[in-house]
Amino acid sequence: WLYRHLGLNYDERILPSLMNECAKACVARYNANELLTKRDEVSASISRELSARARGFNVVLEDVAITHLSFSPEYAKAVEAKQVAQQDAARAKYIVLGAIQEKKTIITKARGEAESTELIGTAVKKNPGFMKLRRIDAAKDIADIVAGSGNKIYLNADSLLLNLLGDADDKFEKSVNGSGGWFKNK
Repeated sequence: WLYRHLGLNYDERILPSLMNECAKACVARYNANELLTKRDEVSASISRELSARARGFNVVLEDVAITHLSFSPEYAKAVEAKQVAQQDAARAKYIVLGAIQEKKTIITKARGEAESTELIGTAVKKNPGFMKLRRIDAAKDIADIVAGSGNKIYLNADSLLLNLLGDADDKFEKSVNGSGGWFKNK
C-alpha cells in the first residue's frame, strides 16, 4: 500500500511534512519557558500527534525522539531582551527600596538631632554648669589630637577652651538668665 499510493520515497515526502505540522501545532500550546522546562511533556504531545497523523497514511511509528529544540535568532533575542528587562526592573526596584530606606534613615537622624538640640538647650537653661562640662570635654578632645601630633604646639588656655577662671562663664550665665545674649526670655 505504501509504495503504490505514496511511492518509494514516502519517508522523504510524508514524514518531514507531518513532523513540521505536528511540531508546530504542539509547540504553539506552550510558551518558551515551558518548552524548556516541560520538555518531556512537549515531546510526548508531539509523539502522540505524529503517531495519530501517520496512521492516516498507514505508517506506524514505534518511537519518536526530539533531539534538538532551537528557536529562531529573532525569538532568542526577544527572550534574552525580556530577561534583561526583568533584571533591570528588579535592579531598579532594589534601588528604589534602598532610596526609601535611606530617606527613612535621614528623617530619623534629623529627628534625633532636633531632639538632641532641644535637650541640650533645656539642659543649658536649667544648669549653666552643663556648658562648663561641654567645654572640658571639648578641651580633652583637642588635647588628645594635639598630643597625638608629632609637632610641638603651644596653646594658651583660651585656645583649649579651658579659660575656667576667666569671665566667659559669667557672661554665658548672664545671657542664659535673660540679661542679653543667645537666649532671651520673652
